[in-house]
Amino acid sequence: MTQRGLTFRFLSEEDLIGAGVLDMDRCVETMEEVFSLVARGDYLMGGPSQNDHGLMMWFPQSPPFPGMPAAGPDRRFMSMMAYLGGDFHVIGEKWYGSNVANRHRGLPRSIHTITLNDVDTGAPIAYMSGNLISAMRTGAVAGVAARHLANADAQKVAIIGAGVISRACARAIACAMPGLKEVKVFDLDLERARAFAAELTDEFGALNARAAESMQGAIAGSDVISVATSGATSPEILGEWVKPGAVLALTGNTSISAEFYQQSRLVVDNWAMHEALYHDALAHRDGLESIRSWAMSADLLELLDGGHVSQDQIENLGSFVAGKSENRADRRATIFISGGMPVEDVAWAKRVYAAATERDLGQLLQLWDTPHWA
Repeated sequence: MTQRGLTFRFLSEEDLIGAGVLDMDRCVETMEEVFSLVARGDYLMGGPSQNDHGLMMWFPQSPPFPGMPAAGPDRRFMSMMAYLGGDFHVIGEKWYGSNVANRHRGLPRSIHTITLNDVDTGAPIAYMSGNLISAMRTGAVAGVAARHLANADAQKVAIIGAGVISRACARAIACAMPGLKEVKVFDLDLERARAFAAELTDEFGALNARAAESMQGAIAGSDVISVATSGATSPEILGEWVKPGAVLALTGNTSISAEFYQQSRLVVDNWAMHEALYHDALAHRDGLESIRSWAMSADLLELLDGGHVSQDQIENLGSFVAGKSENRADRRATIFISGGMPVEDVAWAKRVYAAATERDLGQLLQLWDTPHWA
């Protein structure tokens, strides 16, 4: 059939793999470009602040009707939209549903799809599977943070959690830190941690990767600590475990004391986004408690709300990438919080879409030949 009228490209997960979605080196480079554009202000996200993480459906604790979704750990439907300028010049949306119970159904916790649209007309140009794009960009941000925030002599990394996102974070950090020599993996499932460590050893050769039998053992002596866990219980990390000058990169909920926050250098992916989330939470009947199970910055926002931390203590990762902030040698630990920005999804999706188009991967689908009403 000859394609006419308005068409867009559909890309399955297999198509995306063929287009290089798993190329972590290129994804880290792409995320560095994103943070440079964000630092410059050449982006837009949703809401009147132009910095919303996304529009989320807030589920009730006790649904009044049969079948209505109930609130739960990491349980959400969300639309994340963004425009990104520079060479990307694209607008798009990531849509996803998240439910921890999916794992018992043989499904990923979150299921994502991504749409890319023409900036001028709004017409769709691509519709694609989003899970690998989302996981890769999340991991790549941890790599960017390690590259720009860790001390120059950093050689040891701890990975807390052996799930999908930790796998992406570990690979990104390995790509971003050429001096990396040792990785310790901790997971509540020790065999899972051992299997992951073996994967890293096979992939990166000289890298000494091994499972740790305790979280404290994994963290002790590490220069970068990546935490990517999900569920009802957050891992508790004590400040005394963390090496002076280490970077604690949080892409999952983590329990850290107020004192450790106050003693650390604080860096986020985009403070304006977390500030918008703060105001959204205050508008909810449960206040900041409404975001506690899923927002990585929930504890930081609570400290801010209580006056224990001030905004002028919080820096943006983009400032380091753009060279506006200097990564000074510091005996304080750095806590880096990544809430996840839709501009990251849109950027990596655009790069992978371009590669898929060059290789003629996926399917061209027709929205219409001639619009019935125009």
